[in-house]
Amino acid sequence: MRKATLTEVAKAAKVSPTTVSRWLNGSIQLPPATTDRIRAAIRELDYRPNAQARRLSRGRADTIGILVPDISNPFFALIAGEAERVAVEGGFDLMIWSSRNLIERELACFDRLATGFVDGLIVITNHEDDGRLAERINRHPGRVVIVDEDVAGGRAPRFFVENEAGGLAATRLLLANGHRRIFHIGGPSGVMSAIERAQGWRLALAEAGVSPLSDWHVFTDYEVEPATAAAAALFDRPDPPTAVFAGSDAIALGVLARANARSVAIPDHLSLVGFDGLPIVGLLGPALTSVEQPIAALGRLSAERLIAMIEGAEPIDDALRLPVRLVERASVAPCRGFRLPGAA
Repeated sequence: MRKATLTEVAKAAKVSPTTVSRWLNGSIQLPPATTDRIRAAIRELDYRPNAQARRLSRGRADTIGILVPDISNPFFALIAGEAERVAVEGGFDLMIWSSRNLIERELACFDRLATGFVDGLIVITNHEDDGRLAERINRHPGRVVIVDEDVAGGRAPRFFVENEAGGLAATRLLLANGHRRIFHIGGPSGVMSAIERAQGWRLALAEAGVSPLSDWHVFTDYEVEPATAAAAALFDRPDPPTAVFAGSDAIALGVLARANARSVAIPDHLSLVGFDGLPIVGLLGPALTSVEQPIAALGRLSAERLIAMIEGAEPIDDALRLPVRLVERASVAPCRGFRLPGAA
């Protein structure tokens, strides 16, 4: 069945095609009688405007993008889900790109922004920038928001959490339960969140008069598989930890997997605290004590700020820190000694 054209609508409404086009785009106000004729013509002819053409005529895609390191990671998926909810409520679509934490894939997303495929971009990276990402961000003032991890030199609104406070609270809890050999398996060495969470861990140990050895701090990725491999060495030590502060819930899951493989009971032999507060950690056996991030708020605030800038709000190079809270569950117990089952 042939689709009605804009010209046919204009003829039926006794106005010009330009008038119909401008009215559809919201760029013109018409007398009620004229508006009624256009609406009647659209209804009678079953005219359906081409959405992409309307967007191009307005010079806007009505779409924002969100760049995440790994969409299969529940933390990033939850942020993207909340950003999508805000986008849809604001009349925008949301495109999700998973970079696999590769700089080349991140830069490719900025090509989409430059060509107008999206109107703005929420950026979540999980590696130390070599300067190229910051340079691309700075090419698009008012069109980029940075979330979760900082991009050094990038001038854009940023939304982070109180990482150091979270590391401090997690480690203080372990200290209060009598632990002194508290190891930290954290994220990549050059990433802001990993640096700050480790700072909180060190500060709490210093408060208690504990001087950690350099090998008490283990670096890995914020993913289960590499964390599982990193945790293996803990259980082969002659002086294993009695507690571990994991830099993310994914890392904590890796520690838990390795502990189960070595018949190490949590929390009887090893206390464990994660960081993120993903919904699933309360369902684990045992339920994981974790520093809970306001994940939904990160998605909501970043999308709201980006849409506001797209619609004309002044871009401000600022950083907002959101609070975290320690949620105690069953994975922490009083220290019962320094030897773990299965340790060499």
